[in-house]
Amino acid sequence: MQPYQEQFLRLAIRKQVLRFGEFTLKSGRASPYFFNAGLFDDGESLDGICQAYATRIDDCGIAFDMLFGPAYKGIALAAGTAMAMARQGRNVPVAFNRKEAKSHGEGGTLIGAPVRGRVLIIDDVITAGTAIRESIGIIRDQGAETAGIVIALDRQEQGRESARSAAQEIQDEFGFPVFSIVGLSDLLALAGSDPELAQYRDALQNYRNRYGV
Repeated sequence: MQPYQEQFLRLAIRKQVLRFGEFTLKSGRASPYFFNAGLFDDGESLDGICQAYATRIDDCGIAFDMLFGPAYKGIALAAGTAMAMARQGRNVPVAFNRKEAKSHGEGGTLIGAPVRGRVLIIDDVITAGTAIRESIGIIRDQGAETAGIVIALDRQEQGRESARSAAQEIQDEFGFPVFSIVGLSDLLALAGSDPELAQYRDALQNYRNRYGV
């Protein structure tokens, strides 16, 4: 695990974006942890997560021309990541969509730079993949192509009807990569080295043994 990944996890824990306990997921599974990126809700924490996105993008070396943030959580994440990348010396265009088209003003469902070239999607997680598939369609309709997806957390667990994870299903279906800042494996590694998190490690490991990919 790289230093920025550990910093990201510690920020998520401090902001209670990442919590431990027993949580019932939409899938019906009882999970020992829960991640809610909506709680990155102030300037400092948003800057922290977006710096982590920018570092992960640089780390993975993917070629792209612009960023796209799916409504709603992806909007702030893509905008913040573009600003973090600009501070690192790379200025890239950014666009996002709204859920409902406007009939006045600029109109339409897209805001920001024209969607062109190779587009990197920025979002928090992939669950059912509905928002991601919608974004892929929007990008394709603009004559552009999806270069890949970067998410904050990959739960690295099987889907309800598949032995593959949601990220793997997207990769297999569309043929482009999905990167994450961290995955469940990174959280397990941190819990194994941090005495304050050690109490959660067995539950995390048991969950991964049962549902992991």
